[in-house]
Amino acid sequence: MLALMPRLAAFEVPESRNPEHLWRDDAKLMQSWLDGDAEDCLVQVAVDGEEVLGLTLVRLRPELLSHAPSSHLEAIAVSDAAEGKGIGVALLNAAEENARSHGAKSMTLHVFASNARARQFYERNSYTGELLRYTKDIAE
Repeated sequence: MLALMPRLAAFEVPESRNPEHLWRDDAKLMQSWLDGDAEDCLVQVAVDGEEVLGLTLVRLRPELLSHAPSSHLEAIAVSDAAEGKGIGVALLNAAEENARSHGAKSMTLHVFASNARARQFYERNSYTGELLRYTKDIAE
């Protein structure tokens, strides 16, 4: 499962970002879950025999503004070989159902503006954009 984490940076990463920073903390969170130390996390895994085809990592947490029971999609990753086979949609649906069964009323996620493929995927699956985060390098 941890081997899929670099897939989170499989797009045109902004020049100002280190691709490893896009998945490093998610890999640490996944390791914590594997170690039994992340009780607020839900993990879905798609496998074919011994091969991991994809996964989702969801954290249960209050909604940012209303504080209603919610969940946050920390990571969704599908292997190169499994791309385009519906694995991502199946994993996303399973993650939503699992979060719902744990009391979540909504699911949020973050996606880079430049990651058009991911944005289209989420929009096809009824997610809508809500907040925009702006950034500026002010170091000399």
